[in-house]
Amino acid sequence: MQSEKTAFGIIGVLSAAVLGFLFWLIYFKTGSDVNATGWIAQLPALNAFFNALTATLLVSGYVAIKWNDIQLHKYLMIAATVSSACFLVSYVTYHNFHGDTKFLATGIIRPVYFGILISHILLSIVQVPLILTTLYLAAVKNYVRHKKVARITFPIWLYVSVTGVLVFIILKWFN
Repeated sequence: MQSEKTAFGIIGVLSAAVLGFLFWLIYFKTGSDVNATGWIAQLPALNAFFNALTATLLVSGYVAIKWNDIQLHKYLMIAATVSSACFLVSYVTYHNFHGDTKFLATGIIRPVYFGILISHILLSIVQVPLILTTLYLAAVKNYVRHKKVARITFPIWLYVSVTGVLVFIILKWFN
């Protein structure tokens, strides 16, 4: 039980550190604009790709576990985690160089965009410790608790991945 408390403490500290860093990166650090029109300008599309891939892997992992294919489920969920980690690296790189992207469109799309964006951001905050907890419970083979937490983690992770793609599409079409 003590090792579980330690693990959850580490998950809490790691989650807070990641979220604190992202908050600083997005809202306080200004972009350096170093070659922001070159390969850096392509990173939002790469981010959308990783989000779409993550969503696909999550749904596939869900189907695999419903089919009771535990090994395939495990591989797909590890792949979804790697895809999300690749997204995070790309996202941090983009925001380090480019900074924040302002949404300039007007009309009905503006409240739609911000509704999606705000829910995306709020749920992504919750998502970090949930994913880490779900992975930890699977790693220590506590499948009863893993399943309970995964039932919360899955729809949030999927929503954040899908809305990440939507945010990219809306910015591309309307900005």
